[in-house]
Amino acid sequence: MLLAVNHKTRYVYDRPLAHTIQQLRLTPRDVPGQTVLDWEIEVPGMERAASYADGFGNIVHVVSHQEALSELEIVARGLVQTEDRAGVVGQPACPASDIVFLRFTGLTRANPAIRRLGSLAATSDPLAGCHELMEAIHEKVVYRTGVTQVHASAIDALSAGEGVCQDHAHIFIAAARSVGMPARYVSGYLLLEDGQDSEAHHAWAEVHLPGLGWVGFDVSNRICPTDRYIRLSTGLDSRSAAPIRGVQFGGNEENLQVEVSVSQQAQQQ
Repeated sequence: MLLAVNHKTRYVYDRPLAHTIQQLRLTPRDVPGQTVLDWEIEVPGMERAASYADGFGNIVHVVSHQEALSELEIVARGLVQTEDRAGVVGQPACPASDIVFLRFTGLTRANPAIRRLGSLAATSDPLAGCHELMEAIHEKVVYRTGVTQVHASAIDALSAGEGVCQDHAHIFIAAARSVGMPARYVSGYLLLEDGQDSEAHHAWAEVHLPGLGWVGFDVSNRICPTDRYIRLSTGLDSRSAAPIRGVQFGGNEENLQVEVSVSQQAQQQ
């Protein structure tokens, strides 16, 4: 499937900033089932940006602004060819060893309730077990926007019984790690059914399974990622995989607006 992405992030500040630095993980990589045909980022200072691959293999651009800014707009857009691999990514190149993804973080800590969920995946058939884990989390945590904060942990979301895709991914990751299964967070894009445009980022989890490598699980939609998904960045949790992270000097209040559209395009000849 040929997917076009247009992702716009706009910051408006109550008073001009003196200085800002942004880390942009806004460039998808070629991985099994995903080929980037065209991609660009538009932001003031992009021509001076430093770039590197981080410890998880994400492409990072660092943009800084030393002039006074009252607003800042970042646009990422491009075309990506995708293939339905039933969520199986395999073993794409990654600087970090698979065992790194056994590490708990503040957002993916496990408590007894999460460990009980993890036991569903600890079976002689871990693929089937992970599907059962996905279903169990979907049943226990209702998808509802505006009920959890961006820094809510897996424990917080499971206790609340409601949350969004970020929360579902954190719970799945915490549960998998609690039984010794490497798991990681994936930030990306999703083409919705019936030709609807996506309205924001999407997130899901990947777990490393014997014989298959990395396999994705989207708890919010109860499926493994298909050709409707684009992987953007990966990490231990939503913080390390965040598409945009930054620091700023000056200004007290920040207004953030995010617009994301994903649409299917006719295949190129």
